[in-house]
Amino acid sequence: MSSLTSTSTTAKSEAPGTTGTGRLPQFFKGMTWLVWRQHRAVFWTVLGASALAVAFIVFQRSQLHTAGYDPTSTGLRLMPILLGVFLGAPLFTDDLENGTAKLVVTQSMSRTRWLTTKLALTTLVVVVSTVALSVAFGWWWNLYDESTSAEWTSGATFNNTGPVPVALALFSVFGGVAIGVVLRRTLVAMVVTLGFTVVVQIVWSHFLAHFLLSLANVVTITTNKGVTFEGVMPTLPPGAHQVNWSNPPYITGDGELLGWGTCNEAQTEQAHDLCMKKADVVGWSVDYLPISQMNGLQWFGASILLALTAAVTVFLFFWGRKRLA
Repeated sequence: MSSLTSTSTTAKSEAPGTTGTGRLPQFFKGMTWLVWRQHRAVFWTVLGASALAVAFIVFQRSQLHTAGYDPTSTGLRLMPILLGVFLGAPLFTDDLENGTAKLVVTQSMSRTRWLTTKLALTTLVVVVSTVALSVAFGWWWNLYDESTSAEWTSGATFNNTGPVPVALALFSVFGGVAIGVVLRRTLVAMVVTLGFTVVVQIVWSHFLAHFLLSLANVVTITTNKGVTFEGVMPTLPPGAHQVNWSNPPYITGDGELLGWGTCNEAQTEQAHDLCMKKADVVGWSVDYLPISQMNGLQWFGASILLALTAAVTVFLFFWGRKRLA
């Protein structure tokens, strides 16, 4: 309780609007300034780590390096987990454990304003850091999307670019906040939040692979110039994700699709060509997802995560107005 009391005293003596110095923006005073001072260490850590990561990505891109792409994408996918555990879970539990929450509610500030200020500043830090990383990583990936193995449908790319990393981070952090508010113990809340955020990542990956991508419009490209013995398929547009890459079917003159194994028993090129002619095979039929659909799917997925975050926020305000002390 003494820490918050001293911080409150400092806020009264140093915050803009009370000393007349006016060195900080008008909006950054009072409760906002107090919350920033209370959590400035973790806020600056998040912003500083994000700045270093962005600098690393910019350097890698400027040097035309692709070697660090996979480790970087893995690190970025861990960020929502780390933010949930070290930023979300302890946001209120420290105050609840130390009794400083009781001091806050006895002041002129309401619980609702306290909740709003803490969540708003936390949201600002999370959004600024994750947007910067998303933009930088997307900029790097756009340079190598044709030369790397990371297609836009993979989690390494889809979950680290556009609005998805922002939405994943916010849901993880707010989920951690809710867990902390309910459990009221910092260490326990961090452990539970770790499990929660890992589950979120697993469920989201499953959702991406088995549902979200199924909403995309599949485009089919066909050829009518025959099929060679070497099995050369048609060229897809840049960035396209081939759906039936393991067994694209052959197409006959009347539009019938034949399986990949057609004429596999042929031992020579001449025998293969003769078999194909008898089957009336004229070319390939390949299904793919164009990269132009990536942004729409990302925003759809992000909107689901943001809706879940909003639901957690509503819970926090209903719970916090009565029990956050």
